[in-house]
Amino acid sequence: MDFENHDNVKNMAKDVEVKGFNPGLIVLIVVGGLLLTFLIGNYLLYMYAQKTLPPKKKKPVSKKKMKKERLKQGVSAPGE
Repeated sequence: MDFENHDNVKNMAKDVEVKGFNPGLIVLIVVGGLLLTFLIGNYLLYMYAQKTLPPKKKKPVSKKKMKKERLKQGVSAPGE
């Protein structure tokens, strides 16, 4: 076993702490910040669109579907 190497690793770890941030931490913070910005931007855009765009028009219900619904409710469809 090489104990000198173990001491060097400890010293390197201390040097990294003294020098500043871990590069991996910086990348993580940047990516996290971008993701957060993207999500917040999407939410704000969604809220803006909900206020300004007119509501979607509903598709007209087909006669077949209306017939099925009436039969489910027990009301006879007209013309039968």
